[in-house]
Amino acid sequence: MTQTPPPQETQAPQENAPLRPDTSPEPGAGQALDGPSTGRLVGVDLARALAVFGMYVVHIGPPLSATSGGGSWVRYLAEGHSSVLFATLAGFSLMLIAGRREPKTGLAGRQARARIAIRAVVLLALGTVMAMEYGGVIILGFYGVYFLLSLPLVRLSAKALALIAAGLALVMPQLAAVLTAQLSDSLQHSVNTHDPLHRLSEVGVLDLLLTGFYPALTWMPFVVAGMALARLDLSVAAVRWRVAALGASLTVTAYGLSLFLAGRNALRSTAEDGSSSSGSGAPPKGGEDLGSQLFSSDHLLTAGPHSGTTFDIVGSVGVAILVIVGATALMDGLPRLRRLAKPVIAVGTMSLTAYVGHFLAQSLLAVPAGTGTQTSWMPLIMFVLGAVVFASVWSRFFRRGPLEYLLNAATKPAEHIR
Repeated sequence: MTQTPPPQETQAPQENAPLRPDTSPEPGAGQALDGPSTGRLVGVDLARALAVFGMYVVHIGPPLSATSGGGSWVRYLAEGHSSVLFATLAGFSLMLIAGRREPKTGLAGRQARARIAIRAVVLLALGTVMAMEYGGVIILGFYGVYFLLSLPLVRLSAKALALIAAGLALVMPQLAAVLTAQLSDSLQHSVNTHDPLHRLSEVGVLDLLLTGFYPALTWMPFVVAGMALARLDLSVAAVRWRVAALGASLTVTAYGLSLFLAGRNALRSTAEDGSSSSGSGAPPKGGEDLGSQLFSSDHLLTAGPHSGTTFDIVGSVGVAILVIVGATALMDGLPRLRRLAKPVIAVGTMSLTAYVGHFLAQSLLAVPAGTGTQTSWMPLIMFVLGAVVFASVWSRFFRRGPLEYLLNAATKPAEHIR
C-alpha cells in the first residue's frame, strides 16, 4: 500500500484501527509492506474520513424522507455506502498488518495473525458494550467477526481474493435468503436464549452472522474485496485506471440490471422504512413456500442500501473502489490539495476514535438521531467540524488517536508469539 515524499509532507505512521493499522515494520518482520508511498496512505486516510462523515450523515443528518434536492443525494449516497466503505477499508487494513504486497511469513506472519485476532476480540467486546447502550447498529462487533473470518485468507493473492469476493457476492445473499426463510421464531429464540452475547446486548452470534444489520454472511464480500485491493500497487497510474474502470463497471452493471429487473423502486433505501430488518438479503417470512419466496419475490433483485442482495453488494463494492482509488489519485497527484486536506485526513487517521466519539457526543449532547422528523443539517455540520478540529489538534501532539493508542497497546502481547 516506495516513493519518498518531500520532507515537509512526511507523516509519522498512525494507527486508527479498525481501519488503519500501524504500517511500520515489526521486529523480525523482514520486508513489511513492500513500499507504500506516504501520499498513497494519505489517500486511504482521506477515504476513511469520507466514510466517517458518511456515517455521521446517516446517524445525525436529516432522514431521507425529510430531505430534497442535493440533500437527498447526500443522504442516499451515505446510506449504506459509508458502512460498506468502512468494511472495504477494514479489509484493506488487514493486509497492512499481514503484509501488503507480499504476505508476512514465519515468525512475522504468526505475530501478524495474532495481532489481527486480538483486534478482533477487542472490537467484538467494544461493539458489545456499545450495543448495550446504543443498540444493534454499532458495526464494531461485526468487524470483530469479519477479522476472524478473514484470517485464513491473509496470504492469498489479489486474484484469488478477488475471485473469492465475487463468489461470495454471488452465492451468499441467496444462501442468507434460504437460511433466514427456514429460521423459525422458536429456533431463533432458542439460540438467542443460550447465547451470552445476546443476553448482554441483544446482538448475538446469530445476529453477527445472519440476521443483524451488518451480517457477516453478506458483508464478507466487502472485506475480501478490500483485501484484494490492498494487494495491488495503486501508486501506478495504469493500475489505478484499470481498478477505477472495474469499479465503474461493477456500479453501472449492478444498479443498471437491478433497475431493469425490479423497476424504479430497485434502489429504494430499506434502512428507514423497515422493509428490511437486516442486511441479509432475505425475503420477509410469510405463508409462501421457500421456492415462491426466492423466485417470485422482487426482493433479491433490488439494490437498495442494506438490502444485502447480490446487486447491492456488487454495486456498493464498485462505489467503494471508486472512492478509494479516487482519493488515492487525488492525494498522489495534487500535493497542494493534500496540504489543504490535512485537517480532514487527520480524521481518517483516527477513524475508530471519530466513530465511537460521535456516539458518545450524540448521547451527551442529546442530539437526535437522523431517523426522526428533524430537517436541519446544522447538528451534522457541527459534528463534522468538531471531529476535524479535534483530530487536527490531537495529531499535532500524538502519533495515534486515543482509542487507536489503546487498541495498539492491546495487541502488544502478539510480540511474544514464537
